[in-house]
Amino acid sequence: MTPGGAYSWEQAVLWLRSQPEQVDIVRAGYYDDPLLAAAQRYERSDEWQAVRGLLPDARGCRALEVGAGRGIVSYAFARAGFTVTASEPDGSEIVGAPAIRRLVGEAHLAIDVIQAYSEQLPFQSKQFDLVFARAVLHHTRSLERACGEFFRVLKPGGRLIAIREHVISRPQDLAAFLEAHPLHHLYGGENAFLLREYVHAIRRAGFPRVGVVSPFANAINLAPSTPATILRELAERVSGGNLVLRRALVSAFAIPGAWAVVRTLLRVVDNRPGRLYSFIATRP
Repeated sequence: MTPGGAYSWEQAVLWLRSQPEQVDIVRAGYYDDPLLAAAQRYERSDEWQAVRGLLPDARGCRALEVGAGRGIVSYAFARAGFTVTASEPDGSEIVGAPAIRRLVGEAHLAIDVIQAYSEQLPFQSKQFDLVFARAVLHHTRSLERACGEFFRVLKPGGRLIAIREHVISRPQDLAAFLEAHPLHHLYGGENAFLLREYVHAIRRAGFPRVGVVSPFANAINLAPSTPATILRELAERVSGGNLVLRRALVSAFAIPGAWAVVRTLLRVVDNRPGRLYSFIATRP
């Protein structure tokens, strides 16, 4: 396959897999096979360990993962003891609901898999203790309608966790983000919103407060990068090829507490189009 034209999401992922120079992106997105091995790798990831810190007790907890993709997060939820339903609109054997069903069979897990869009969930109201969305909100056709559905299907006291959502600082930054995205030019499915647009949509759905997790707060938004890789990259960029300056920066960044200082500075100056934020809200 070659770039150009209107690809499906499955075709875009298959094209990405066919590019040797994109192997790191494929693995970072958990698009590699075997699917079970990719799911197991996600369960071991720093991102999932950070997510675990946001979750309610798994005992008796009904969790709905929306936009579940290949099912890697649903796999981790089921392994952690949650009662899991995975909702995914795509019918692809590679990246859609059939892929999740295959994973469920291979892993011998009890996960209900349904094919549905986030804006029209086929569930009665107040059914779930947790709604989880990984990189889903920026793909929705209607951000407010999807958030409304998440609120509707949650029980009172239920929690919405939406992680790894692309944020832009100004509407005019969207074009730069889409131009840089490795797959948007193939299938046209990417998007990003202003931070206030996400927060407004979640609040308008009925959630009174929205917790916002910033890009450098923890591994959820950092992955697949780590504080160590970010500090190394920063040393390379700032030194501009000056080996003496690079060594000095590497030594300075190795001092305990250096990441906390750098992270604070990055929060102020970082305005990359498409940087990642996460959101947490509870239904009253």
